[in-house]
Amino acid sequence: MEMTGSGSVPALTAAYEVIRQPLGEILPRLSTLLAELVPHRAAAELSTHCAHSPFKTYGDAEIIGRLSTADLAPLLATGTPGRPWQGTLPLAGAERPVLAVTSHATPRGAVLLLVRDADGGGEADGGDEGALPAVDERAAALIQALWDVVTSHFDRLAAEAVPGALARSRTAAGTRAQVIAELGEAYSAALTGLLGVLRSRTLDDAAARATATDLAVSALVELRAEAERDQEIAEEPAGQAFARLAESLRPLVRYSPVRLELGAPDSRRTVAADVAHTARVIVRAVLLTVLEQETVTRVHVGWQLTDAELRATVRDDGPGTLTSDGLATGRVTDRLDVLNGRLDVDAVPGWGTTVSATIPLRVSQDPAPDPLIALGERELEVLARLALGHRNRAIAQELHISESTVKFHVAKILTKLGVGSRGEAAALFHAVA
Repeated sequence: MEMTGSGSVPALTAAYEVIRQPLGEILPRLSTLLAELVPHRAAAELSTHCAHSPFKTYGDAEIIGRLSTADLAPLLATGTPGRPWQGTLPLAGAERPVLAVTSHATPRGAVLLLVRDADGGGEADGGDEGALPAVDERAAALIQALWDVVTSHFDRLAAEAVPGALARSRTAAGTRAQVIAELGEAYSAALTGLLGVLRSRTLDDAAARATATDLAVSALVELRAEAERDQEIAEEPAGQAFARLAESLRPLVRYSPVRLELGAPDSRRTVAADVAHTARVIVRAVLLTVLEQETVTRVHVGWQLTDAELRATVRDDGPGTLTSDGLATGRVTDRLDVLNGRLDVDAVPGWGTTVSATIPLRVSQDPAPDPLIALGERELEVLARLALGHRNRAIAQELHISESTVKFHVAKILTKLGVGSRGEAAALFHAVA
């Protein structure tokens, strides 16, 4: 597809071509499209919407194999949305020209990094890459607009994740956190032991010992800094997460006689992104049901955190006739089931109703294996529609793919799930989701 810095139709087509991809293919597709405007050897993103894989790369293996969140975190923190930054950075063992694009289309922001190609043909390291001409302002503006569209799409997918995708995110996030913790403990133990040896007064060569001690201390500091950066990306401070909820609730009662009271969590803890997303979705869904009652004049929404769980409550002064069946819609129960949460309804006729959603903060130490974890993003999209009873032609139209591609995905789904029919696959999806 030809894409230039002018013309709204090519730009809209480009945006559509990117966001229609499965999540894992969005960055590769975006990189391919942007290569027409800014030739580059590698692309990387740091997107705080994603609890289990916020850092993604694509392109030259020599470069992306040496990139990390430490390279992009400062760009995310200092970047100005709407003003792409151009310059050089020390990346993958060399000073490289880059274009960094920051977006605040998601509440916590996202940054896209393009490691530019000096001559469009993959110049070897060590060349005069710093002499590249600046990216044209119109092209930079188009890239900014595309990145804003993509990150807005990310935020919607995170906030409205189907149960299968949420389950995969939860499982992957738990595994990722466990691996990071284990690696951190192992490296920390090794470096601490090394420091103990180096500080021993029985060893000779004080200068060498001092140098090695400094190196070990620096390694420990960087290890802890990396763990803190990872936590900041994958988790949200509880107060900040609740503030985002409050901001989304106020418009619901702006022109209503109902008074909304907010009880922010009295905690400095952080919560996993999937937990925060789920708590916000559930509270909004419950509040909408509560506001349908005619005699409600006051609603209190609050979060409480313990060491083990987040408890979100919605309390009203209505007739006290709400029931679990009326509140536990598919959207609420499906999300809670994925996170091993529960919904409690305490209604007192004449006094009001208190609805509590309790969500564990941590993944179970021995989670049941999720059969959907083996499926790719596109396969999950096909399976979700298959489970709703849609036929291949309808699925093809909804996903804008050919009917033969749908048949291919269905065959792979049946193989990966170990089932023999579409009905069995649908039943398994409903059982897990």
